[in-house]
Amino acid sequence: MLATAQEWIVWVLQNVVPFVVLITPIVFFHELGHFLVARACGVNVETFSIGFGPAIFGWHDRKGTHWKVSWIPLGGYVKFLGDMNAASIPDSDQLEHMSVRERAGAFPLKPLYQRALIVLAGPAANFILAIVILAGFLMALGASVAAPVVSKVEPGSAAAAAGFKAGDTIESVDGTLIESFDQIRTLVWDRAGQTLTIMVNRTGKNLTLRVAPRLTVIKELGQTQSVGLLGIVGPTASQSKTVYYGPFGAVAEASRETWAIVATTMEYLGRMFTGGASPSQLNGPIGIAKISAAVASVSYLSLFRLAALISVSVGLINLFPIPILDGGHLLYYGFEAVLGRPLGARAQDVGFRLGLAVMLGLLLLATFNDLHLNLF
Repeated sequence: MLATAQEWIVWVLQNVVPFVVLITPIVFFHELGHFLVARACGVNVETFSIGFGPAIFGWHDRKGTHWKVSWIPLGGYVKFLGDMNAASIPDSDQLEHMSVRERAGAFPLKPLYQRALIVLAGPAANFILAIVILAGFLMALGASVAAPVVSKVEPGSAAAAAGFKAGDTIESVDGTLIESFDQIRTLVWDRAGQTLTIMVNRTGKNLTLRVAPRLTVIKELGQTQSVGLLGIVGPTASQSKTVYYGPFGAVAEASRETWAIVATTMEYLGRMFTGGASPSQLNGPIGIAKISAAVASVSYLSLFRLAALISVSVGLINLFPIPILDGGHLLYYGFEAVLGRPLGARAQDVGFRLGLAVMLGLLLLATFNDLHLNLF
């Protein structure tokens, strides 16, 4: 228990502040993407909110948009003229009573392609933010590239049983070409118990080894996780090098990293829904807060690199075809393009309710993971 005001202040500085520093720019740039394209398309933006709930403070700009920062820092929204609420559900009653001038700035009455661009702009802004952050790190600090060389095999490990030896260079894992040792970790962590085919080069000869990562409980960045491990140790410092990039090279490499995050996430989700991966790796707000606090304890600079990863995840998740998310709106627009008219109000309402139920279910699952893995 936190008994004194000083302890509360320290707890807030160590746990809440890093989370807010992490999530605020991600939310801001997502909503800014929607906002800028909406303004370019002549849509009247009524509200731009960072966070939910009552406002801490706010102001109105010269075009009447209410900018505000709210108390619950778990997201944000942009509300357009003609929307019933922050989920951009059309307000049919309001639309019926609008003047000609108001109808010109109403989001639901804009051409289909403009509405689609406005919706896409939010996730696109998240991907751009991630690329900018990663490119900045690559130009300023470079990237440490560790060769996929095994320097040690842990006795009694899955790798030892499979025949791995120190000095092996890992060429591929289940057909995925390996360029750095860090790639190996991302490919085996959520595949405990699954037999992987790994191609290694040993003294100039290619060998095929089959190994099933063993489920191991580890603690990293303040979180306890059950992951798959081979039992191999990466290269020594002499086998690693730091590569520096110019602006164009940094953007290209950052784009490649961003795409790799997207591909890895989609692969994991696909295997999770087919039963090939455990959903225990899903993190909710509590888990993200704990990770951000742990990263911030190392350096706030590292926290912004984590923000790039979270930003990609936010952009990707928002593209899922679930009503209430940006992808759900795009799904509706797809039906509208095919049918030549919007879906009926009843169908849209049912879809939004189902989408809300799905999102609440995922949030509960992620929160359960946070509490179960970190408290028990």
